[in-house]
Amino acid sequence: MARIRRSTVIAAPIDRVWAILRDFNGHDRWHPAVERSEVEFGEPSDKVGCIRHFQLRDGAMLREQLLSLSDRDHSFRYFIVEAPVPLRNYVAEMRLSPVSSDGSTFCEWRAEFEPPPAERDPLTRFVREEIIDAGFEALRRAVSGEAAPQARSAAPPRPHGGRDAVAVVLARWGGPEAMELRPIQVADPGAGEVRIRQTAIGLNFIDVYCRRGSFTMVPPGGVLGMEAAGVVESVGPGVSALKPGDRVAYACAPPGAYANLRNMRADMLVRLPSSLSDVKAAALMLKGMTASFLLHDVYAVKPGDHILVHAAAGGVGQILCRWAKAIGARVIGVTSTEAKAEAARRAGCDEALLAGRPDLAEEVRRLTGERGVDVVYDAVGADTFETSIACLAPRGHLVSFGQASGDVGSRSIDALANRSVTLSRPNYGHYTDTADKIGLQSRRLFEALASGAVVADQPRLYPLPDVRRAHADLEGRATVGSLVLIP
Repeated sequence: MARIRRSTVIAAPIDRVWAILRDFNGHDRWHPAVERSEVEFGEPSDKVGCIRHFQLRDGAMLREQLLSLSDRDHSFRYFIVEAPVPLRNYVAEMRLSPVSSDGSTFCEWRAEFEPPPAERDPLTRFVREEIIDAGFEALRRAVSGEAAPQARSAAPPRPHGGRDAVAVVLARWGGPEAMELRPIQVADPGAGEVRIRQTAIGLNFIDVYCRRGSFTMVPPGGVLGMEAAGVVESVGPGVSALKPGDRVAYACAPPGAYANLRNMRADMLVRLPSSLSDVKAAALMLKGMTASFLLHDVYAVKPGDHILVHAAAGGVGQILCRWAKAIGARVIGVTSTEAKAEAARRAGCDEALLAGRPDLAEEVRRLTGERGVDVVYDAVGADTFETSIACLAPRGHLVSFGQASGDVGSRSIDALANRSVTLSRPNYGHYTDTADKIGLQSRRLFEALASGAVVADQPRLYPLPDVRRAHADLEGRATVGSLVLIP
């Protein structure tokens, strides 16, 4: 993470400086790099969550979202939604405070972002000098009256060489109704990027967590989704490993998959084998790579292990069961209905039990000769946590990798000592945040697919405009297997 902190003193009262900065859409009147700007959808420029869509003097397009604004603290925070350079997860804050001795204003500007390692120094220098220092100097001229107002454009700026597209935008954190299908602009791919015409988009429970605000990876105004497949439409400077027409998929940050077009870093994409369709790839990549690190890295399943999988008929659950069975484990699945129990058996479960039965732990112990299982894979969370611990053998491992029923909350670790339990809460991003890690997990997945240890089942399909219904079905446990959105 690159972090920059710069400050200056401006010879003007704080109210005069704040009057300029408070207009989130007013930077084209004082910052020398900004040609024109417009707030999307006509929203007020002081509304938290609004997005300013602006064009630089060199023709590049950016979109930034207002995260907070405080008249009391004379501060605001914003987030870069889209930029022509790889300023990933860029968040900045400007804060003013009065200098009591002479009535001037102390101005502080902080920024942090995740640059590609090879571009860390030039990008840090660019932000420090061309954005912050240049901005301070321009602000100083503006409050002194030296900077003349620039002409504003009546029409929203269009990205230089960009394309019209549609995306599912998160209007606010909340239920499925918080998602809206909106027109967007997708810029030409920048250095190291490609633009993908997406043909299939994976729907995963992490999207639900982001939509609810349980995970803050997608702020209001952002686009959900971590997984999709499609065709490379164009490539940016420096990209040689991919070309237009290549079939690719991804299952990684940053979010933004719920769209028919998007730009992605080329090194984070996986080229698809001819035997795997776009639809099945979009259903498989994120869930399959999750199963890969759960079975091989978090807890390495061995022949003869007893394992228990909650939500065994779900997308990740079925892959875990079938793959673990191929390794040589004895697999017990837990599902919410008898119909789903049958699906779990087809996916390789030796036994399938119904969730909610009061004697679940006792039945698991009976099935394992009173020993318990070596590992529990639990994506349900609050409703199953205590039962999962009760099902474990001494020195067993609870892998809590989801919270479909809610966060497990604060608990004492003393209860784990009864069986010397190991508890893991793996984060998908920590296993897929570099090209090397994605290469490892995707190779494992494709090898398991080729051997039959993993099967790419046909997913349930929803048109992209029906995304609200798809989320409701997923949350309501009304589905079996994977769900895919079709743009």
